[in-house]
This record gives sequence, structure tokens and C-alpha cells, in this order.
Amino acid sequence: MSAPEDFDEIYTDELKDLWSANDQMNRVIKKLTAKASAPELKEMLQKSHDGIEKHTGIVKELIVAAGEKASKEHCKGMEGLVAEATKHCIEEAPKKGPLLDALIIAQYQRMTHYGIAGFGTAAAYAKALGKSDDAKKLKDATKEIYGGDEYMSRLSETVNADAEDA
Repeated sequence: MSAPEDFDEIYTDELKDLWSANDQMNRVIKKLTAKASAPELKEMLQKSHDGIEKHTGIVKELIVAAGEKASKEHCKGMEGLVAEATKHCIEEAPKKGPLLDALIIAQYQRMTHYGIAGFGTAAAYAKALGKSDDAKKLKDATKEIYGGDEYMSRLSETVNADAEDA
């Protein structure tokens, strides 16, 4: 990727980064879903997978609508977060149960916070560029991601209490 030449390019670069981040997160979410024990956590991870697919579709649509080739730019930020999730929840993970569930929630939330920041930034860029339809779609996606994060925070209260007793 070369240096952006204008604000439109900064916007589309952000979208391409989000596409990559979503793809990376989705791959690890599938693995984490198989490792989770709590039924509510498994269900939320599956819903999250579906939400990520939906949001990736929106990002692809916006890239094409901006007149760009439908492609993604590798997101090194999410690469690091996925590596951490893999390390803590797969490679060096406790056996199934509340301890692993607590780790899964923590890693999920780290990745989700990255997504909230990315989608929020893209929405702000779209608004500044006068792309109000894009901004609305991206704000809606940000709200959905944030809602999932809030749910995980509530779920962690139960899971963490169970992990403490384990």
C-alpha cells in the first residue's frame, strides 16, 4: 500500500483494513466457539460470527460503491489480537470449562474493541466526506458490535464467578 493521496483514499483504506480484520477475527471465532463450554457463550460466539459476516458484506459493498476494486489490505493490528487469542485460548489454554470461557470472553472483547474503533473511525470518515448513507451503515454496525461487547461484559460476570470457583 502506498501513501494515501486524499481523504477518500484514507476512507477506503480503512474499509479494506476492516475487511481483513473481520476475516481474521471470524476465523479465530470459529475455533473459540468449538472450545467454549457455557451454552450462552457458544450462542453469542455463533451470533458474532454471523454479525461479522454481515458487517464484512457492508464493508465490501462500500468499497465497491466508492469505485474501488473489491480487495482487502492485511490488518496487522487484528493479526496481533488474533495471535494473542490463539495463544491464550488454544495453544496454552486451560481445559474446557469456566477458566477457558473467561479467557475466551477477554480475547473476544479485545478483538471487538478493535472493531468498534475501526468501524467508528470509518463512520466518522464517511460523515466528513458527505457519504451519509455510508456513515449510517457504519454507525449501525458499530452499535451492533458494541451491543455484543456489552452482552459479553454481562456474561463475564457469571463466567468469571464460575472461573474463580474452578
